[in-house]
This record gives sequence, structure tokens and C-alpha cells, in this order.
Amino acid sequence: MRRGVTKRKEATESAWQPLEEAVPVDVFRAEVLAWAERLGVTPREIRIQPMKRKWASCSSRGRLTFDTALLHQPAEFRREVIVHELLHLKIPNHGKLFKALLRAHLARD
Repeated sequence: MRRGVTKRKEATESAWQPLEEAVPVDVFRAEVLAWAERLGVTPREIRIQPMKRKWASCSSRGRLTFDTALLHQPAEFRREVIVHELLHLKIPNHGKLFKALLRAHLARD
């Protein structure tokens, strides 16, 4: 998820108050895997590393990469980013179907 198009990193960093303590990496991975199961997808790899311009990305080979700064964001925002990237394993673009599924899955919870 580019930090500029839907959730620009600079904009979201000022809109969201970062958490004092980061969510542990193993808890974050568990969140990703739980959502993957709900969405019926299987990421090949989950990476967590510093990223300058994006909160996350999804490769065509099924690798998800999340920015370490995401571990300091509230659960609701993490969920949006996680679901967004996992849906790319089903739909590689941001077309109408992608947006409809994203809205549907985020509205469920």
C-alpha cells in the first residue's frame, strides 16, 4: 500500500497517533496469518523491514513486505493495510472488484 495514494505515510503519520510501544513482530505475523486464513489466501513469505514510501507491498510471487513503522500504528490501521495487501494475492490491481472486496472485508469487523 503506497503511502501516497490511499494512505500516504506522511499523512497517516500525522493523522494516527503512533503507539508508545510497538506490537511484537510475532503478534503482527499472527494478525497477518489470521486474516490470510479468513480471506482464503496463502502468502509465500511475510517480511517486516523499514520502508521509506510505503506501508506495505505485495510482490507478484506472493511475498508481503510490511514497514516496521506499521508495528507502532493502531490495530484498525494495521488491519486496513494487512487486508489491502492480502487481497492483492487474489486481485493484483485496484479495480472495482478489489475496492468492493476491501470495503466488504473491512466493514465486517
